[in-house]
Amino acid sequence: MLLILVGITAGIILTSSGESSGSNRKSSSSTSHTNFTDYKLISHAMGSIQNQAYTNSYEAFVANYEQGNRVFEVDLLLTEDHQVVARHEWTQSMTKELQQEEELPEDRQAVPLTHKEFKESDILGKLKPLDWGDILDLMEEYPDIYMVTDTKEQQQVDILSLMVKEAEQRRNPKLLQRIVPQIYDQPMLKTVQGVYEFPSIIYTLYASKDTDQEVIDFVTKNKITGVTMPENRTSESFVSKLNKVGVVTYVHTINDIADMKKYEKMGIYGFYTDDLSEMVLNSANKWYLLGSK
Repeated sequence: MLLILVGITAGIILTSSGESSGSNRKSSSSTSHTNFTDYKLISHAMGSIQNQAYTNSYEAFVANYEQGNRVFEVDLLLTEDHQVVARHEWTQSMTKELQQEEELPEDRQAVPLTHKEFKESDILGKLKPLDWGDILDLMEEYPDIYMVTDTKEQQQVDILSLMVKEAEQRRNPKLLQRIVPQIYDQPMLKTVQGVYEFPSIIYTLYASKDTDQEVIDFVTKNKITGVTMPENRTSESFVSKLNKVGVVTYVHTINDIADMKKYEKMGIYGFYTDDLSEMVLNSANKWYLLGSK
């Protein structure tokens, strides 16, 4: 059973990490989904493509969508000319990782790019970078997706304000109902709510200094939808208490089915992932059920 599971998993991962065929776009599911928490996986930085994480690219989105993923985390930064774009960080190491050293002059490889520079710099030589307008286009074209935003604290108000303005004034304000901001400490909740009353918020704990009880009290009082934690923050007691107050729990970043099963036994509901898909997870669940009989 284990060998069969590994084979199925590997086969699906290989499909999702390659280039998209463009088929199955806007595919419908036989199951009705009305919230991002209906799905267990969140594709980290749009998910990996060609075995490369952190591209935040159009092609990564399509490849992972075609494997059944519907919730996508996207890193958002401001360009030099104050446009919102999908990029993890403005560093030399990220420029190198995205293979853009040939695309950019040396003095532009570790600084915020202009919007024009950003859009003209292909990722891995052929993948297309996304700005916020492109992401809203995707949300209109794929009405079953949700976007979880990762915005940097020092730019969060500006980024969120521009996001909301673009959706409300130039697109469809209803798109904002499918955007799920992440906050990184308690004061950020007020910051986000001061820009827009998003229906769902995720409190991510990788930079938080809150104790477990402080997190529980905060999310209970403020009706926070989900809590995301790194592996070293998990414990059965903490997860159990979050589940009891109705908060959806996630762990990041998990790329192995066995690890997912371990955390599911602890009570974790969902996972941020680079490589895995809802198809892989559903197949794995069927085989685990067969193996338990």
